[in-house]
Amino acid sequence: MDAGLELYRDSVRRFVKAEVLPGQERWRAQRHVDRALWERAGALDLLLADVPEQYGGAGGSYAHMVVLWQELMAVGEVGFGTHVHSVAARYILNNGSEEQKQRYLPQLASGKMIAAIAITEPDAGSDLQAIRCSAVRDGDEYRINGAKTFISNGHLADLLVLAVKTDPAGGAKAISLLLVEARALAGYRVGPILDLIGRKSQDTCELFFDDVRVPAHAVLGAVEGRGLAQLMRELPYERTLLGVTAVAAIERAVALATDHAQQRKVFGKPLFELQNTRFKLAEAKTQAVVARVFIDWCIGKIIDGSMETDVASMAKWYLTDMQCRVIDDCLQLFGGYGYSLDFPIAQMYADARVQKIYGGANEVMKEIIAYNL
Repeated sequence: MDAGLELYRDSVRRFVKAEVLPGQERWRAQRHVDRALWERAGALDLLLADVPEQYGGAGGSYAHMVVLWQELMAVGEVGFGTHVHSVAARYILNNGSEEQKQRYLPQLASGKMIAAIAITEPDAGSDLQAIRCSAVRDGDEYRINGAKTFISNGHLADLLVLAVKTDPAGGAKAISLLLVEARALAGYRVGPILDLIGRKSQDTCELFFDDVRVPAHAVLGAVEGRGLAQLMRELPYERTLLGVTAVAAIERAVALATDHAQQRKVFGKPLFELQNTRFKLAEAKTQAVVARVFIDWCIGKIIDGSMETDVASMAKWYLTDMQCRVIDDCLQLFGGYGYSLDFPIAQMYADARVQKIYGGANEVMKEIIAYNL
């Protein structure tokens, strides 16, 4: 953090207080945030703060996006899919043609277009090469057939970064990424919003493609067969992002549990006066500080371009695993209240579990780290 980022954080906090907090209960009930929230965030240059101004972004750095994600986590807002939106923009910024950048990035920055990344399939999750959704070249178009599942922002998405198999023979160059404009697209169907354990305001859906036709120039970067390489190149950004949100959640859990322990009376005295409580909070606070030091170092590596794939994988698995453990320990201090969704710690517990799964399962992260030993 520096003085400029502190000022930026103040503006983000005002946005969160005015625009996010009042809608959270309603968004959980309807299972998605309002489209208007995206445009309000876009008007304040919050959505693509690390994209150059020439493409409609704010011209800031990864640190500006971190501020947004941390402030959303500070109030427990996990359904506003700015993280997916920003990752999709990175695919376009770093891999797209100039025409694709000019066409899509300003609309994503303004919030007039909402992005989703459609990779996961019913039989293909972390194993990217196992995808079956196909795109067959037919003159100046591709015909897309298949299905995707667990797609965040799927209900509201206007633009899909869609992973498809363009070479049925397989191999490293079998996968391409297509930029698919999903509005009123013939043959395209969005399934009902999935009923998840947590993250109730996140519009996660199945997507179906039945002979969907898109122009041949929809291929990201205009060259077929580069999809797997493009995915691998951008994953460190996303995985570090997941570490960022994990640390912010850890810090919030520790603060909530500490406040509760100081206020709650047990056997005639504050819960905090019991040695076990103090020790548990001491452990959690230490883990929060260690996590913060590690993620700040990782953020620096993303900003200066030195982040390695294995280090990003370490951040993803270690910090999301720590998030689940710390929140579980903190919830225990609430007793029965910790099992009630009227208390934020219970919602955090439900929201945290998927962190160890998406963005690449933590077991896959360990394989990546081991491969680089």
